[in-house]
Amino acid sequence: MRANGTDYLIYDQENGIYREDPEQAVRDDVEKHYWLNVLRAIIKDWRLYLMLVPMLLVFLLWRYLPMYELLRAFKVDGSEAQSVSEWAYKGFSNFRALLIGTGTNAALSQEFWMSLRNTFLLSFYGLCFGFPMPIILALFFNEIRSNAARSVLQVMTYLPKFMSTVIMTSLVVMLVKGATTAGKLAAPPGVISQLLVNMGLVSETAANAGLLRSADYFRAIYQVSGIWETAGYDSIVFFAAIIAISPTSYEAAQIDGAGKWAQMRYVVLPSILSTIVIMLITRIGSMLSIGYEKVILLTNNLEKGKGDVLTTAQVVSTFAWQTSQASGSSKGLPGIASAAEMINNVVGMLLVIGANTIARKASNVSLY
Repeated sequence: MRANGTDYLIYDQENGIYREDPEQAVRDDVEKHYWLNVLRAIIKDWRLYLMLVPMLLVFLLWRYLPMYELLRAFKVDGSEAQSVSEWAYKGFSNFRALLIGTGTNAALSQEFWMSLRNTFLLSFYGLCFGFPMPIILALFFNEIRSNAARSVLQVMTYLPKFMSTVIMTSLVVMLVKGATTAGKLAAPPGVISQLLVNMGLVSETAANAGLLRSADYFRAIYQVSGIWETAGYDSIVFFAAIIAISPTSYEAAQIDGAGKWAQMRYVVLPSILSTIVIMLITRIGSMLSIGYEKVILLTNNLEKGKGDVLTTAQVVSTFAWQTSQASGSSKGLPGIASAAEMINNVVGMLLVIGANTIARKASNVSLY
């Protein structure tokens, strides 16, 4: 349908002429001077925009520029495909080698699927057991009436987050280490290992050998240490949402005869539901983003053939790091490593989209 002049003009019956609609004139003026108004707003609030520069630089240098290295995933031996047919065969050879086990690097497929499975399981267990803990801590802090006691407890729970990964993993290794013998002196297992043996949860043989050397205990140790490290710091968001609840909501619940548990169920949790949903979506988005630092520091034996702990400890990031490094007679495979990380990130992106869609349809609360 073609537009004509009468769609934008008003007929003036007194003068018998067409004149421009005042509202349309305002819209035309706004559109005409849009960028000028934007420039004026930036000049007016230049201090606020100046504060954005460091964040933009961080995103540019550490988020966007590294994407260029993803081209390695589509290269074999550092060479690019020259034609469309060659691209279809050669450009995706790294992905085929990992997913279905074809080509010269087909042997890595089984190890990649094991790493992807371990990554998902560690993230899933962290979501099931680690995500509720900050909410529980925030509810606990809200019930403490003494500001001094609450401050001390909060600082104690926040402190592990501000320690480096090396320090935290070193403490964990010391607590669950095995028995050692140096000459005539014998050192007993770690304190946590002895406690678990006395409680009957762990055999004495496993404790003496070292819990981190066993594939059966690695996931549990990883999750407990993760909760210890991050639960207190992550509770800040939920505690801030709780203290923002109006006191009148509690008073109304008390008038209706609600006790502490009823107030948590019918007042606190519904009030912070939107915060919980948003944090859950962001947590799902980083489900498969398990860094290699903590895993390597906890096991310290990620080389092939050193114990069965790799069956549960090897994740995609350690697989990519190990594959990209040259060792002995074998050369590094940066293309395979980049392809593994890209597959991992694509799966994480799909999880975010799915979680956001489900949350929007179920509770009308979503990240975007």
